[in-house]
Amino acid sequence: PGSPAGDGGGSPGGRRVFSPAGEFREFSRRQLRDMERLFRQYDEGKDGFIDLMELKLMMEKLGAPQTHLGLKNMIKEVDEDLDSKLSFREFLLIFRKAAAGELQEDSGLHALARLSEIDVSTEGVKGAKNFFEAKVQAIHDASRFEEEIKAEQEEKKKQAEELKQRKAAFKELQSTFKQ
Repeated sequence: PGSPAGDGGGSPGGRRVFSPAGEFREFSRRQLRDMERLFRQYDEGKDGFIDLMELKLMMEKLGAPQTHLGLKNMIKEVDEDLDSKLSFREFLLIFRKAAAGELQEDSGLHALARLSEIDVSTEGVKGAKNFFEAKVQAIHDASRFEEEIKAEQEEKKKQAEELKQRKAAFKELQSTFKQ
């Protein structure tokens, strides 16, 4: 009954799949993974969205409970499709705005970004207030992503090789006991 919910990142009609690394180049792959982990942790319904009640629970667990109106305003500030819930893309907008200094100090979104333990200030939106600097930064970040991907692939190869060596050593040890 019904189709699977998916990840909530695509657009209606399947025209374009949302790519966090492509659109949010100001964040490292690690930061994006941390943000996705946080999003999935509080997406209780596993429908690819954080609704009002899930946001309420999230803010309570982060130690910054909000009023019903405060929660609605938090969603409204980044709710681009006006569906009164947060997609993963809209969730990422919170951290983009936080890194760019666009959130009011006393806002719920500022508290969410600050308390989430995802530090966007060190690598986030380096000078994005200046459009041209942000363009240059995006080019630099693209090459940084490639470097991170290569490093991750090298790490996986190294781990696979170590596992292979451990298995070979175990088999050799096992054969000594069989004799």
